[in-house]
Amino acid sequence: MGLVDFGPAGNRLLDSLPRQDKVHLLNGCEVVDLVFGEVLAEPGGPISHVYFPLMSFISLIANLSDGDRLEVAMIGSEGMYGMPLILGVEESPWHALVQGAGPALRMPAAVFGRHLEQSPALQALLRRYLYVLIHQLSRVAACTHFHQVEARLARWLLMTQDRAHSDQLHLTHEFLAMMLGVRRAGITLAAMALQTRRLIRYHRGNITVLDRPGLIEAACGCYASDQCIYRQVIIEGEAP
Repeated sequence: MGLVDFGPAGNRLLDSLPRQDKVHLLNGCEVVDLVFGEVLAEPGGPISHVYFPLMSFISLIANLSDGDRLEVAMIGSEGMYGMPLILGVEESPWHALVQGAGPALRMPAAVFGRHLEQSPALQALLRRYLYVLIHQLSRVAACTHFHQVEARLARWLLMTQDRAHSDQLHLTHEFLAMMLGVRRAGITLAAMALQTRRLIRYHRGNITVLDRPGLIEAACGCYASDQCIYRQVIIEGEAP
């Protein structure tokens, strides 16, 4: 299967809805600009709105009792934030942090619940997207344990590039270390290795992706797996 096109053409999840259902849902949304570093929810806190990112993206971060943090999922124009609501749960299990600033569609949780009740097509689509999200969560758990930092960093940069719709990324070593759950020194060595291979250019927190095909080769197989699952389940609408 080919890679998913994450081009800046609205929200790809909503684009998968039948036209009438999509138009009805859009009528209940407002466009908002998400700000880098904005916290949309805390663990155990209420989910007040759902978000369909357009040119923005959101990190879902697991917070441990000892203060350690790890990004477990990333949501951009391919998805939606607020999935616990489809299970009847109104609180967030994650720290939801805006990692990429930009526009998103926002809808109050109560309004979303009414749309969900009235649209079997929306219910079916979000059940499939929930499967995709579960796949991503499980991949992160296994990837964090088994794969080398360099391959994980390559995967994470590709995921970020897809959702930022840009070859230019601003990411400090400290931030990358937190997102990947490794020491800063490990990120430094991994970034140097990718730069030596001329896959990226890194300077003072600014990363430029120079060779995307090469970065895909350097990434662990989790990146391609995520892409294939999304294409199969969401775009082609097939059962996994």
